[in-house]
Amino acid sequence: MREPWIVGVSGASGTPYAKEVLTALLDAGESVDLVVSRAARLTLLDETGATVRDAHWKDDVAAWLGRDLGDLAYWPAGDLAAGPSSGSYPARGMVVVPASTAACAGIAIGLSKDLLQRAAEVNLKERRRTVIVPRETPVTRSHLEHLIALHDAGAVVLPASPGFYGSGAGATAQQLIDFVAGKVLDALGVPHTLFRRWAGDLGEGRA
Repeated sequence: MREPWIVGVSGASGTPYAKEVLTALLDAGESVDLVVSRAARLTLLDETGATVRDAHWKDDVAAWLGRDLGDLAYWPAGDLAAGPSSGSYPARGMVVVPASTAACAGIAIGLSKDLLQRAAEVNLKERRRTVIVPRETPVTRSHLEHLIALHDAGAVVLPASPGFYGSGAGATAQQLIDFVAGKVLDALGVPHTLFRRWAGDLGEGRA
């Protein structure tokens, strides 16, 4: 039985994180279900020039990722009858990357305003691994309260906060993106080689 990871892309800035997570999951031979919110399409267009159209998703997503899609399925964000909207749909878990404050709030309170929010709520209620990657700064008290609610519901709250020990202070943007994507895959339990792991040697990243 196919048992995919569901990847939800919300409208927060940070679509390169989503691209790297998707690429790493596919490189690892994992099955993936993709949901891109309406707001995320605007952010994706602004940050990369890429489009994701429901009727042409195969060509659009392949062009965005710059690779073949492997075992990737796509569900329109407005399709609340889609497979991931039900707890009986087989899935290994879900990651929302990047996660806007609106998406975090909607998932935390069970709003289910679109398929991304509904699928995340389903994964939480089914006690499946769920990783939320907020990308916003600074944050208000309400943002923090929603993140606490997600934590208490069983989600891994993993802010897009890259470390520098793997590549030093001269890290490239891609290295910092890889670090966050690698932490996401660690949280999902999927092996990867996206960053240098800390081995107790000071200055190793600079070397």
